[in-house]
Amino acid sequence: MGKADFLSPKAIGNRIKSKGLQKLRWYCQMCQKQCRDENGFKCHCLSESHQRQLLLASEDPNKFMDFFSDEFKKGFLELLSRRFGTKRVQNNIVYNEYISDREHVHMNSTQWETLTDFTKWIGREGFCKVDETPKGWYVQYIDRDPETIRRQEEQARKKKQELDDEERSARFIEEQVRRGLGDKEPEENPVFTDLKRESEEEKVAFNLGASSSVAGPSKSKSSSVFGATAKKSAVSSSTKRKDVPSSSDTRSEKKKKKSALEEIMEMEEKKKQSVRMDNWLRPSIVVKVVTKRLGEKYHKKKAVIMEVRDKYAAVVKLIDSGDKLKLDQAHVETVIPAPGKRVLILNGSYRDTEAVLEGIDEKKFCATLTLDSGHQKGKTVEVAYEDFSKLA
Repeated sequence: MGKADFLSPKAIGNRIKSKGLQKLRWYCQMCQKQCRDENGFKCHCLSESHQRQLLLASEDPNKFMDFFSDEFKKGFLELLSRRFGTKRVQNNIVYNEYISDREHVHMNSTQWETLTDFTKWIGREGFCKVDETPKGWYVQYIDRDPETIRRQEEQARKKKQELDDEERSARFIEEQVRRGLGDKEPEENPVFTDLKRESEEEKVAFNLGASSSVAGPSKSKSSSVFGATAKKSAVSSSTKRKDVPSSSDTRSEKKKKKSALEEIMEMEEKKKQSVRMDNWLRPSIVVKVVTKRLGEKYHKKKAVIMEVRDKYAAVVKLIDSGDKLKLDQAHVETVIPAPGKRVLILNGSYRDTEAVLEGIDEKKFCATLTLDSGHQKGKTVEVAYEDFSKLA
């Protein structure tokens, strides 16, 4: 059968297929020939032209590999710098655009077996910044062009010059302010004191001189006299407070100095009390099954928690039947024993502390417990019903 005509459908289909991207393993880089299937590649390897190219390459194989590797690196980095600049991009996106060119150098003829190896290599050599993410490897081109470096230095110099201008203008403004004040030292910050009366009979006076300018001439004189007397009384009272400190002030100062550490401890204690956890399940405590989804057989039955899983689930063993169930925290509730029994505090500031039940206050919905472990052993505290449970 003769060769198909140039304009026949078969010849057109062959040309369309040859333009498309074929499989990489059936491409011969030395001969620059793309085969469509394994049989075609095998036939090409046995051809005379391929054998001649193979003999030439066998004389110095490293020379050919280095040449193809260098061409692949140049083409890849040129596309990365031209197409994406210094943006961070995934290496697969760049590679897919690179191999869209039919005349590109294929990776099977280079020193790198995979795209990941090539990405790591350009990162080690300093051509790009590379980082690995769950979505794959990302590359960012490092532009070392002299023109780009010069432009960046020029921008940095302009920015520094702008900052120097701002500093000079700030110093000039400070100098003008200092001259306006007449080289006077700034006044110290005023000390504010509490408004206190030494006795109940003493009157507190205020200087209302600002309102005298609004009033008429008949009122200005009286207001000025009132302001002078108020000022004298205020000065005298302030000197009394400064010269002779009252006993209440001394007591408060001593108390502040004495209780500085105690206040810190109280704040820590309040923080512990204010922080409440959502999960309260603990092993070896007795709980009551309150869910009806398991049927009447397990409803209202008491069980012992054998194991806590994921904070909010537990494996419990029923006391009556011995059955084991896995229940959520919302399906159980705490059990209050008789006075004198041991309990475990599950929430609040005394979390995970063992205690003894002393009594129950039904009006306040809490119980009185005596701590039986920890550094506060022997202390009596009040704990809500839902914050403690019976120990097995």
